[in-house]
Amino acid sequence: MALLKRSSPKAPMDDDGRMSLIDHIRELRNRLVKMILAVVLGTAVGFIFFTPIWNFMVKPFCRLPAAYRLDPTHKSCQLVVHGVLDGFMLNLQVALIFGAVVSAPIWIYQIWAFVTPGLYQNEKRYTLGFLGMSVPLFAAGATLAYLTMDRGLAILFNFVPDNTVPLLDVGDYVSFLTLMVVIFGISFLMPLLMAFLNVIGVLKFSTVAKHQRTVVFLLFVFAAVATPSQDPFTMLALAMPMVILFFVAEIFMYFHDKRRAAADAAHARAIEEELDGPSASTLDSFDTRD
Repeated sequence: MALLKRSSPKAPMDDDGRMSLIDHIRELRNRLVKMILAVVLGTAVGFIFFTPIWNFMVKPFCRLPAAYRLDPTHKSCQLVVHGVLDGFMLNLQVALIFGAVVSAPIWIYQIWAFVTPGLYQNEKRYTLGFLGMSVPLFAAGATLAYLTMDRGLAILFNFVPDNTVPLLDVGDYVSFLTLMVVIFGISFLMPLLMAFLNVIGVLKFSTVAKHQRTVVFLLFVFAAVATPSQDPFTMLALAMPMVILFFVAEIFMYFHDKRRAAADAAHARAIEEELDGPSASTLDSFDTRD
């Protein structure tokens, strides 16, 4: 089993350079502990700097027109807290989100360090490259969700009857914001997944090109279903970048398959020449003897 290969220079190994199952589980435990400690430390920092973090998170709601606020005449935007413990739970939730984001380089590295020894050299190179591309793509999707969230909320609040003010709970708002960011971020990774499947030989360009229209249609359907706000503006804000990234991935797959076909053809010619060489030399020797 590849995953049972050596993951740490300090771990005991057998003659084949592999760890025992117990040592493998022990290393997994150690890396999980490091990941949890990193998140806990980030959460503690989030508690300390809760006010600036919360001011940043609430900005999409504050960009809404004053008519959607609890007190339209008040200059600041206000959300609603219903329970006695809601304030503490809000601090905890925001701090956990901040801790997970800030400690991301640490726990991503721990996952990478645990999995990497079980991969071959070319697999390490591909995985590292796609991991490096996934971070900015996810960040781009999260940023787009943050910038367009106020438009989606405004469209939803337009359905509120006149002389009625929506009382948006802080917990619902944080959950909505988190869901938007995660969905947009993961959606931006789908074209990267296509390119990765093409690199490892699972998905070919010809297959994608054959169903191109269907894929584009399904991307719009996914955007309509996945967006929490269910409004057309947010759907288009998610669907259009996904379609553009899909075409970029398709172009990459075209050139990659073309380069792979040329390499396979060159390899086949080399094998054919290698097989024809000895036979040809043997025939020449027979002709010389005659």
